[in-house]
Amino acid sequence: MRGNAIINSKNAGNTGLQLLAATPDLHPPSLRRRPSAVPQRPPKMSSFSCWVLPAALLTLLCCPGSAEKAFEVYIWPEQVVVESSRSLEVNCSTNCAQPESGGLETSLTKTLLASQARWCQFLISDISQDTVLLCHFTCLGEQQSKNATISVYHPPKQVILKLQPTSVTIGNPFTIECSVPGVAPLESLTLTLLRGRETLYNQTFEGATVVPQEAVATLNVTAHREDGHHNFSCQAELDLRSRGGGIVRSISEPQVLEVYEPMQDNQMIIIVTVVSVLLFLFVTSVLLCFVFGQHWHQKRTGTYGVLAAWRRLPWAHQAQVA
Repeated sequence: MRGNAIINSKNAGNTGLQLLAATPDLHPPSLRRRPSAVPQRPPKMSSFSCWVLPAALLTLLCCPGSAEKAFEVYIWPEQVVVESSRSLEVNCSTNCAQPESGGLETSLTKTLLASQARWCQFLISDISQDTVLLCHFTCLGEQQSKNATISVYHPPKQVILKLQPTSVTIGNPFTIECSVPGVAPLESLTLTLLRGRETLYNQTFEGATVVPQEAVATLNVTAHREDGHHNFSCQAELDLRSRGGGIVRSISEPQVLEVYEPMQDNQMIIIVTVVSVLLFLFVTSVLLCFVFGQHWHQKRTGTYGVLAAWRRLPWAHQAQVA
């Protein structure tokens, strides 16, 4: 029966060398039961076991520095998106036990918040443009550095929705317009036109410029009866996940569209007929008033003239006879 013996050699970096050697059991069960039996010769050690152990010991003695970690520099966060004119805290650190020097290089305004031998913390203020930060340390005459990328964005703070016109007859066209002023970057922006919870239209934009611009989405549609039963709105979504950020959303105030039923032909005929009758009655009444007024005036004037002439005739006749 043969057993296994494992030799572990561990260094400071938690790395080890395992050696496997096969050795005989000095007291096998067959010998204990039969003392008079001739003991067997132990098997020879393999050539692998003979040369691996000296090679491992030689490696540890000749290369003591191989167990130590390489000199490295770290920066946090490595990639981040920041709203324009905001501030950001940045940490620089190293695994060197006693670094000779270290710091952070940037073209922006920086303030040292705290520091120790192996790390330092800075506040980057008034971030107005995309930039790269450089964190560096020197250890035993060797200098190492690490970069961090900062991207600036302008969120869609104001989303404006317009319906033109605001009242429409079924079957007639109307326009939905959504605008977002001062947003960047446009390549990450999506405008969604909504009717209630239903998506009517999606528009994405192109352009990686950090200069804030106005984004506009327009949709021409035909009015339906159900359009008057839902609110219209516009959602702006700025997706910054590819730059190390999240999703920024903003939505407009809801707008209502007044929808009217189209007038039927018989209703139009009735309306035209009623208007025509009323107009005829009005004109007739005006003419009748004018005619009766003139007749009454002539009647008054004519009656007094005839009566006066009739009274004068007998007196004139009697005077002539006498």
